Amino acid sequence: MSGLPAYVVLSRAQFAVTALFHILFPVLTIGLSLFLVITEILWLRTGETAWYHHCRFWSRLLLLNFGVGVVTGLPLEFEFGTNWAPFARAAGGFFGNLLGFEGAMAFMLEAGFLGIMMFGWRRVPRPMHLIATAMVALGGSLSAFWIMDANSWMQTPAGGHMEAGHFVIDSYLSAVFNPDMPWGISHMWVACIETSLFVVGGISAWYLLKRRETAFFRRSFLLVTSIAIVVTPLQIWLGDASGKTVFAHQPAKGAAIEGDWRTNPPGEGAPWAIVAWPDQARQRNDWALEIPGVLSWLATDNLTGKVVGLRDFPLHDQPPLLPLLFYAFRVMAGIGFFLAFLMLWSVLAWLRGRLSLPRIESNHWLLRAWTAAVPLGYIAVDTGWTVREVGRQPWVIYGLLRTHDAASRLPAASVAFTAAGYFAIDLLFLVLFWVFLVRTVCRGPDLTLPPPEREPSVLEPVGRRASLGES
Repeated sequence: MSGLPAYVVLSRAQFAVTALFHILFPVLTIGLSLFLVITEILWLRTGETAWYHHCRFWSRLLLLNFGVGVVTGLPLEFEFGTNWAPFARAAGGFFGNLLGFEGAMAFMLEAGFLGIMMFGWRRVPRPMHLIATAMVALGGSLSAFWIMDANSWMQTPAGGHMEAGHFVIDSYLSAVFNPDMPWGISHMWVACIETSLFVVGGISAWYLLKRRETAFFRRSFLLVTSIAIVVTPLQIWLGDASGKTVFAHQPAKGAAIEGDWRTNPPGEGAPWAIVAWPDQARQRNDWALEIPGVLSWLATDNLTGKVVGLRDFPLHDQPPLLPLLFYAFRVMAGIGFFLAFLMLWSVLAWLRGRLSLPRIESNHWLLRAWTAAVPLGYIAVDTGWTVREVGRQPWVIYGLLRTHDAASRLPAASVAFTAAGYFAIDLLFLVLFWVFLVRTVCRGPDLTLPPPEREPSVLEPVGRRASLGES
């Protein structure tokens, strides 16, 4: 970031802090809403009250995340107009269109049905309530789709050209279905599911360690373990495919992530650095532990495939903060493999009968590992987002619009003041969220809550139902 004006650096820092904080909440909202759809279907199919209690308990956590996510997401929308007005003018015709879809098509759907999902248990028929829960989940997933599609277009712009400083659309479909779109969206969406699984599993494991409501939380623990059997390897595969897309369309980012400086000659594979310390000033790694040929295989599925090194790009086109990029990627990937290992460990214990109701509490190390894994998905999401965004630099729209040309020319002191204000507000919300989260988790499920006993008539006045004690 050396050489950039202070207002650009501060605007980037402000957006980074607000984005990295905000993203923590939609992640759980998206994944947990899908989990609630599954538990509600299980309740309707089996009639077991325990699944109904799972719906009620975990929905409280979803509501808390949704509320904080909405509030922390609003500043990001405004920052496009305040701190990044040249970008908004250049790309607003398409980028703003996608964000409009997210607000009108996704957020309104999610918010509109959330009230029915949370408070309509005794006010609407059971099938209608399931539809409301499904619409909340659909709205959350659609929100991820449109936001990630807008970001994917910034990573691999397609479907148009720049003309007089504005992006002119030639093919709307090509812009929407840009090269990064299928991998960027799927990788993020599955990350939301995986993070949510290990949050639910970790909280369940904590209850099992405390020997509280063992039968209840054994259900949720086994359910998330069974889903993780599919999700954890799928996420690793999606990450690999997404990485190949980076090397194909953003070679400078790929080389920066892997600390690769030299383009490998024909017939010789590019080495993969397990650990290293990239030195951008000297255009080399100060030290590295490498495995020959592996990077070519990771990037091209060929042990001698060509991988363009960073030295082939002008210094002003290279991503900044290379040690951050290098190790943020490895933290994200390492967490992904650890969660897959945790899934395998759990499945092995399940097959050996160690997760049966009398024995599950005795798996202290397994349950502690699940409890410790609760924050890991969030760390992986934030480090992955750091790699995605820092690696795109020095471009806001890759190859079309540079970051220093996209920032509003504001007084640095003003940007610093608003950045400090946003940071203070985010810190306040974090404290409040933590207080309510601890209170919700420690209170536990209300297992005395009776499920709806009959199907209410949608025409029956609310006041009459309230008079019958059903409000």
